[in-house]
Amino acid sequence: MPWGMHERVSAVTPIALTIAGSDSGGGAGIQADLKTFAALGVYGTSVITALTAQNTRGVTAIHHVPAAFVTAQIDAVFSDFRVGAVKIGMLGSAEVADAVAAWLEKRQPINVVFDPVMLASSGERLLEPDAVDALMRIIWRTRVVTPNLPEAAALLDMPVAADEAKMRHQAACLLARDAQAVLIKGGHGSGAESVDIMVDRGRDWYRFAAPRIAARNTHGTGCTLSAAIAAGLAKGLPLDAAVRAAKDFVTAAIAAADQLVVGEGRGPLNHFHAWWKEHPIGEEHGES
Repeated sequence: MPWGMHERVSAVTPIALTIAGSDSGGGAGIQADLKTFAALGVYGTSVITALTAQNTRGVTAIHHVPAAFVTAQIDAVFSDFRVGAVKIGMLGSAEVADAVAAWLEKRQPINVVFDPVMLASSGERLLEPDAVDALMRIIWRTRVVTPNLPEAAALLDMPVAADEAKMRHQAACLLARDAQAVLIKGGHGSGAESVDIMVDRGRDWYRFAAPRIAARNTHGTGCTLSAAIAAGLAKGLPLDAAVRAAKDFVTAAIAAADQLVVGEGRGPLNHFHAWWKEHPIGEEHGES
């Protein structure tokens, strides 16, 4: 018998699943999610929806995985692992989005974090235009949906929110479309603080703020935040606590990101900043 999704997480090892695209540069998507799970003490499993030829300078090609194979991967994971939370990221095509929506409708898992990835941070489109309607089918089956400012605007066909009042309005609009909770990320905004706004079905509002950090390496920020929320839910945290812990983790990973010297463009966050601080690279070889 498959374990399926349980609200009660395994007492031994918390497990999370990421359903997303692969980033060959290692900064976003599946790779960022698995790094995040590992950094936060959660065992990560994965379902790949698309392969991207990608580095720190951008995306040069995308290969979509057939929808039937995406479903086969999900079934393989859930037939063996007790998954405490699912993060859904890049889906790429309408067929894959429909397949994931059908799986959610059939299995009705509890802790699903949906990051509706549409564009790469370098600007390339990561979602086929005809897949947007399928995203709305997914939204109402999730615990929380986490669009950034441009994604929220695209889902609602509205201008990008320019202030917190408009962010709250757009969150309420997405909530009216049957989302369980909406977290609009303000990383694309301006000002001294990076502010995220969340609203849930009880009409409770939450404001998550952190100092805006001027870092060169910010690739994969949205993927990392949604994966960190899933990690918190897999460990049994309430949603608001999971979001706060995720915000703190991402803020620290951005603050340490420029310690990484990889690639010639916008590099990744430093997901293992806490570990590498305790165990500097080269230490085991006696280097100074």
